[in-house]
Amino acid sequence: MDSSSSADLKTGNERSISNQLPIRLTSTVIRGFGRGSKDLGIPTANLCREHLKCKKMSFDSLPTGIYWGFARIIASESGSESAASVKDYKEETIETEEGSSSSASSSLPLSHNPAHDNQIYKAAISIGYNPVYGNRDKTIEPHLIAPANNPNRNKSKCKETQFNDFYGSTLRLSIVGYLRPELPFEGLEKLIEAIKGDIVQTERLADIEKDMVEGNNDDSKGGDENLEESDPRRTLASEESRWVGSEEEE
Repeated sequence: MDSSSSADLKTGNERSISNQLPIRLTSTVIRGFGRGSKDLGIPTANLCREHLKCKKMSFDSLPTGIYWGFARIIASESGSESAASVKDYKEETIETEEGSSSSASSSLPLSHNPAHDNQIYKAAISIGYNPVYGNRDKTIEPHLIAPANNPNRNKSKCKETQFNDFYGSTLRLSIVGYLRPELPFEGLEKLIEAIKGDIVQTERLADIEKDMVEGNNDDSKGGDENLEESDPRRTLASEESRWVGSEEEE
């Protein structure tokens, strides 16, 4: 396949994925492998496959790739949901910050930080198999991005957002736009660099669309951001952010 055919195929795939967006879903946050925090310093919320609610498509049908969107955490009303959501993980051994290990049943926090509740966050979202790690199972992992003035914004070891754990909470997620495919980066440094770029892109795109909705579009931002009045992308980000903040069905 020549380079032009390859580029056409790539463009066609991206267009096909973009035509399926936005995708709205809700699920429960469960414990994953812990790689986002431990290896990368970019924590993600691992969403439960069994609890996923999405009218548009099934879990298996969700297109793989890296996306941007909006998310909101809703704490469960009692500890029962939290306990149920991590039932299958109770025998997992977890490394604590001090280097000691304990079982998930004793170390997993079942309470929630109220600072997260009802806040709408921009999110850089990974859907797929994490090719750097060679996962067998598909996952949905949004990284929630705190505002610049939030004390959690530069809290992780690589200066990205890190919150207290919120396992057992419900997460409302709107996948608004496509950023790139999953890629088998050579080493964690390359992966971290790419994810940090995804975070920058997520903030830029979310802010651009918000500015367009509010009439603050600046020609100096240039390019595709200068959309016509009738372009549906002018209201997409605003509408999806509003849905995430609501109690409407997906």
